[in-house]
Amino acid sequence: MKKISMFAVVCSVLAGAAYAGFQPNMPKKNSQMGGFVGGTENIVTVSQVKEMRDDVPVIVKGNIVQRMGEEKYLFEDSTGSITVEIDNEDWRGQTVTPSDDVKLYGEVDAGWFNTEIDVDYVEKL
Repeated sequence: MKKISMFAVVCSVLAGAAYAGFQPNMPKKNSQMGGFVGGTENIVTVSQVKEMRDDVPVIVKGNIVQRMGEEKYLFEDSTGSITVEIDNEDWRGQTVTPSDDVKLYGEVDAGWFNTEIDVDYVEKL
């Protein structure tokens, strides 16, 4: 009986100590909740992308003018053209023609001999 009582006391102390450090992630009454607050997108040009290092996140605005192979396309803006890789799911059901303006969100894929953009998301404007 004495062992059971001691076990109950130890469990109570441990449970109380564990709960004492717990503070639920609740918003304060006077704090604002929300997500996006201002800011602008940093759209870069094709000529700027060609000078960037590998894996830099970029946003470019222009036109996809030609299909070059499986998931490879030619993208152009006013400063030049670059090959972009767009996986099928990155189109998100959109149909794009060469006359459509688009924003491409992705990363620079800088290789030894050429630079491409690996696209994560296509936004038709």
